[in-house]
This record gives sequence, structure tokens and C-alpha cells, in this order.
Amino acid sequence: MTTLFDLTTAPPAVPRPLDLPTVYGLDLSLTSTGISDGTTAEALIPKHLDGHPRLEFHRRSIHERIPDEASLVVMEGPAMSLGYRPGVEEMTYLRGLVKHDLWRRRIPLAVCYPQHRIIYATGVANPAKDYPASKRKTIAKGMVRDVVVREYGVPCEGRGSYDQADSVILAAIGLHWLGYPLVVVPDSRRRALKAVAWPENIPAVAR
Repeated sequence: MTTLFDLTTAPPAVPRPLDLPTVYGLDLSLTSTGISDGTTAEALIPKHLDGHPRLEFHRRSIHERIPDEASLVVMEGPAMSLGYRPGVEEMTYLRGLVKHDLWRRRIPLAVCYPQHRIIYATGVANPAKDYPASKRKTIAKGMVRDVVVREYGVPCEGRGSYDQADSVILAAIGLHWLGYPLVVVPDSRRRALKAVAWPENIPAVAR
């Protein structure tokens, strides 16, 4: 796999506590939802489904993977630049379904917008700004994936690899907020924590 960073300069990993809280990162997508607990990642791909069956696939799959006793879920918020494009309304339904299910199970939810996820991973909101505009989005996604593979040691491969990587970063943000950072994060990246919409009630597992 081609990487965009020097793999020899990774910061030292923080020893993972044995009592690591159960935190999940969710990168919702109609075609490939990324879900991670910070140590593993998976892409939920509905294949040929669309419409309500596709929404139900994601709702059920997420429900099955996030236990009732989860401490926190960090979900990626919508990209404000998308506007009203095809699929936006269905994505709104999907976010609502997942949010309602988490609320019903009393699982705290935080919302992190894409630019803040990227900042936590790379230190800047647009790490590919020096590349042609048409390629920046894809290159930035590759940069985040490389950070996840290099620093967090989580494989992100095949279809949905970018979604897997995004969900790992979201889970890492949640664990960091609770006081359990998975890796050493400099101030340039840690600042993203301040922009996340955290739940009002801090989970009991927070340090």
C-alpha cells in the first residue's frame, strides 16, 4: 500500500489501559459505514440494497455491534459544503435512526464534523491543499488512512478503507476526551477536541 507519510517518524504509542472504555466511532455512509472501537475497524457495506432496506441494514448492523453498555459513540456530522445533493435526505434519515437508537439505549453521543476529524488526524483541516483541487479530497482521505495504519496499527484495506480509517479517528477522539488517548497527540491536533459537540453528561468512565 502506498503511503503519504514517512513511516519511520511515528510518535510513540501510549500504553493502552486494560480498562479501556467502550467507545465507538461511526462514519455513516449509505454505501459504506465505518465503525471502530479504536483498536479494530469494519466497513458495513449494504451491497445491492437501497431505500428503506438499506437504511434498515445500517440501523440493524450498527445496533448489533454497539452494546448497550457502551460508554460513548462519536458520530461524524454532515459536511456543510455538500448542500442538497442526491442522497442527502436519505443520509439525514440514517443519522436520525442511529441517533434515536442510541438515545433509546441511553448511550452518550458526540458529533464531530469532518474538518475536526481531519485536524485530529493530521493537524490541519485541509492537508492536501498543495495538490490539484480535483484530487484533494481523495488524497486527504489517504493521508488519514495512513495515519491510522501507522500510528494506531489498525489495518484499513479494500472497499471502505477510508471509512474504516475515519471511524478509528472518531473513536480515538472519544477515548481521548474521556482521558484515554491511544497515541501521543500534539497540540496542533488536540485542538480538534474543543470543536466536538460532546454530550452534556460526561460518562462515569471519564478520568
